[in-house]
Amino acid sequence: RPGRSGPVSQAVERAIQILEMLSQGPQHPAAIAERFGVHRTTALRLLQDLCQGGLARKREDGTFAVGYRLAGLAAAALEQFDLRASAHPFLAELGRKLRLTVHIATVEDGRVIYVDKVEPQGTVRLYSQIGKPVVLHSSGVGKAILAFMPEDERDRLLDGYVYERFTDTTVTTADAFAARLREVRERGWAEDDGEYESFVTCVAVPVRDGTGTVRTAISVTALKAQTDLTALHTHLPAIRHTAQAISRTLGWTR
Repeated sequence: RPGRSGPVSQAVERAIQILEMLSQGPQHPAAIAERFGVHRTTALRLLQDLCQGGLARKREDGTFAVGYRLAGLAAAALEQFDLRASAHPFLAELGRKLRLTVHIATVEDGRVIYVDKVEPQGTVRLYSQIGKPVVLHSSGVGKAILAFMPEDERDRLLDGYVYERFTDTTVTTADAFAARLREVRERGWAEDDGEYESFVTCVAVPVRDGTGTVRTAISVTALKAQTDLTALHTHLPAIRHTAQAISRTLGWTR
């Protein structure tokens, strides 16, 4: 109805903004009131409405946080996203632009697996296969995911992990790998300097889902005879741009 479209839209937009604030951490009604320029009682009423719907909850200290129903809805919504379908157009565009192989990998059933792969026509096919596990300690995507994912999940993935040596540059101990992951977190991207196959190199960048969590990464891979690691570094802006575009498709808004 024409007479109701404006107020309803404003109410929905305000509810969304309040939930975004709560997702950053518990909020006091006074902070909500200040954010929207309304009286504290109005802010309290808005929060109570969200609580009645299960989207927010009041804590013992008087602040409000996201509700358990919202967490359940978010988890159910994430299951509807087809990562490969969402990401493929961006991977294909990056592959066409760079004329190099592009991968995307994600955590699934306690493993990191390749979800999609785009290879330029007329180039040598690489070992990686869609649906196959990623070798965590010697791959760019493995390091990019592990470096930024929640610590408890990383610990589960690496519990009992064997650091097999493949080449002279392969990391072979847990301590050395932990140090490598710290480096990745500091600079924001990972690389594979011939660590699985001595003649292959790659750089990788994390992808965030709608909650801001990293369980996915993309990489650009090349034969060293074709493109060395230094040359791959020059493509990082384009790779980051693609990772950000995929993250936005998955609901990340930062």
